[in-house]
Amino acid sequence: MSRIKEELEDLSLKYLKPETYIQIKDFISQRTEDRLKAGSSLDEDLIKEAGRANTEVKIETRAKHVFSVYRKMKKRGKFLDEIYDLFGMRILCKSPGACYEILGLVHKLRKPIEGRFKDYIAMPKSNRYQSLHTTVMGDAGNIIEIQIRTYKMHQLAEYGIASHWLYKQGYAGELPKSDELGIMNMVRSWDRQKGATTEFLEEIKRELLKDSIYVFTPKGDIFEFPRGSTPIDFAYRIHTEVGNHCLAAKADGAIIPLREKLKNTQVVEIVTSITARPHLNWLRFVRTSRAGSKIRHWLNQHDPSLFIDRNIVAKKKEEDKQTVPKKKKETASTQVRDDSKIGIRIGDEHNMMIRIARCCQPSTGDSIIGYISRGRGIIVHKADCHNLRDIKEFAERSIEVEWETVSPKATRRFQLTAQVSSNLFSEIEGAIRKFNGHLIEGKLEENDPETLEGFFMVEIDNREDFGRVIKNIRTIPSIIRIEAL
Repeated sequence: MSRIKEELEDLSLKYLKPETYIQIKDFISQRTEDRLKAGSSLDEDLIKEAGRANTEVKIETRAKHVFSVYRKMKKRGKFLDEIYDLFGMRILCKSPGACYEILGLVHKLRKPIEGRFKDYIAMPKSNRYQSLHTTVMGDAGNIIEIQIRTYKMHQLAEYGIASHWLYKQGYAGELPKSDELGIMNMVRSWDRQKGATTEFLEEIKRELLKDSIYVFTPKGDIFEFPRGSTPIDFAYRIHTEVGNHCLAAKADGAIIPLREKLKNTQVVEIVTSITARPHLNWLRFVRTSRAGSKIRHWLNQHDPSLFIDRNIVAKKKEEDKQTVPKKKKETASTQVRDDSKIGIRIGDEHNMMIRIARCCQPSTGDSIIGYISRGRGIIVHKADCHNLRDIKEFAERSIEVEWETVSPKATRRFQLTAQVSSNLFSEIEGAIRKFNGHLIEGKLEENDPETLEGFFMVEIDNREDFGRVIKNIRTIPSIIRIEAL
């Protein structure tokens, strides 16, 4: 994509500042011959040294594009004749190890400029760009900027996510020319058809905006997912046990909710915990059949109170309940989870829809009552919710509900503000586990460069233990504020 980016930048400068564009272009042309000679001197020396070390390299030397020179002038406050690094050298080799070996040879042959070395192989950019950058002094006192990378890294830098297709098509080592890319052929064929601008744009959108996304692991591996996939889908794609113990997820270094849809080219990392486990509400937002089947299998194996198939969640009948006489007024008994909307069957009732009221947000153990809404299923409120008196037909449309008694644990929520800390999530989880609690859901989002806002939901035995959890989390040094909900 860098080629397209550079061309657009140069064209923009050409039409916005035509005189500046011509001045810089002429200046580069005047310096080209001398600079390329200086660069080729290093080329020859480096090829000899690499040959002695049995390392194969490919060296490319080219002039900077016009806009990059203009940007350097603006950024450094320099005049055009004060810009010396007009040419760059790119060295391609076969492996990351060879990149570092070549770096050593370059610094041996030419004096490196202090403070100009960057290692994007060990620490890739957020867009997965990888390369070694260094700057050295040439023979004539000129400055030479050098990039060292593997062929695979170069494909990603040049073609972006399209590099994935290059590998699927069998390209390796030497890069294909632009006219070998199918998308380029399509653009060229449409360009020959005059008056087809609208059709051209629609065809481009259909080709580029397909129903798939491509995301990366921290190691640089690429995975393809259906659009709308979540970190849970990603976790199960890595390994079943990674999915079963998924606690949280990061995208491009920032923690994201497990239900958030992944975006193209994100670098996704899964945070696991031995105490984490799959949850029923994951089935509502996973996109891949693999993730769904793995979650259903785990729940069927580990939760004896549930039977789950592809379309229904059913509470298994307990034998002692079969002899209990029916009450005059129908009672719905179900485990109500956060703000879930879950299809269930209770006794002979099918597909009841349960929602937690956002106004009062009842937690397990609270006295509750249900309201049969029109089109939204049963809305569960605290019995003393002040909004109930404002609901029309409440008396006629209310229904008794109660908490499921299979699990004695209660669901509690809290929110917090904290200073940015790399191990904050694990510290919070440790405080919860200390009092036999279980983290159901948690997210930390960047509020500003220095603080995080967090929301957490836990299962815990009672209110007293929940209070101890809050008190314990409050002692974490990076915590600014914590509040139970």
